[in-house]
Amino acid sequence: MKKTAFIFPGQGSQSVGMGKDLYDNFAVAKQIFDTADRVLGRSISKICFEGPEEDLKLTVNTQPAIVTTSIAILEVFKESVKISPDYVAGHSLGEYCAMYAAGVMSLENTFMAIQKRAELMSQTKGGSMAAILNAPEEVLQAGLKIGSEAGYVDVANYNSPVQVVITGDENAVKAAGDYMLANGARRVVPLPVSGAFHSKYMKGAGEKFAEFVSGLELNNAKIPVITNVDASETQISDDFRKKMPEQIYSSVHWTQTIQKMAENGVDTFIEIGPGKVLAGLNKKILAEASVYNIYDIASLEETVSSIKQALLGV
Repeated sequence: MKKTAFIFPGQGSQSVGMGKDLYDNFAVAKQIFDTADRVLGRSISKICFEGPEEDLKLTVNTQPAIVTTSIAILEVFKESVKISPDYVAGHSLGEYCAMYAAGVMSLENTFMAIQKRAELMSQTKGGSMAAILNAPEEVLQAGLKIGSEAGYVDVANYNSPVQVVITGDENAVKAAGDYMLANGARRVVPLPVSGAFHSKYMKGAGEKFAEFVSGLELNNAKIPVITNVDASETQISDDFRKKMPEQIYSSVHWTQTIQKMAENGVDTFIEIGPGKVLAGLNKKILAEASVYNIYDIASLEETVSSIKQALLGV
């Protein structure tokens, strides 16, 4: 029996205009965007549809914009085909869409939680991040050791077997990257971010978020969520309450998340949200898996048609 997972993208997948064709053509999508505008007290839909790009790229806008768009796409997809995933997961902020899809949070609470998370993370300055491509494991570890002599450096994201993102003090990230590039890494790409996400720089933001989450209504998940901090199945509400703040300053174990679902029999992944970032990563992690992605009406129609044939035999 084929098993299916819904996966949701994180920061970096945004683009001006995202969600507009769905908003214009599906009542449920319009309802999601209108609810976001009401709950957040500002027009997140206008930022999604019109930008400008400089505003959309600000963390405080990016996070609610991507979550709103992804959930709108999810709800349109659910109306288009009757399919229930066996697992859900999301990359960094995408985990909030996964929790929504699993019934952990209501729509309103999802928007409030991601807005608070974005505000706290945007207030934390300092540090830098860099993507490392095709670095052998021993080179990665040696680079982190070299970098740590210049300051704090750690792995922010295990994105695929051939891509990790490092995070930490600017000098330490540069020293680690320089070493890796000189010793076999194919590329080192500094990332245009406002701070060192998924690092100890974010510990204070995580602690403040824990205070917020302590009063947030959370339910047990109806579908197992494979969580970023440990790549393990999570369903109990108190476990989410603990992991949500930790995720802000912990590594994103995306490679391990996909591998965990594959071990549990998942062979079909449907990326729901703007862009194709996760579909690309998944092909590097699990080349034999079927991967679909939905980000606009055309990709929705194509995926629905393919899913009906492949999974439902229609």
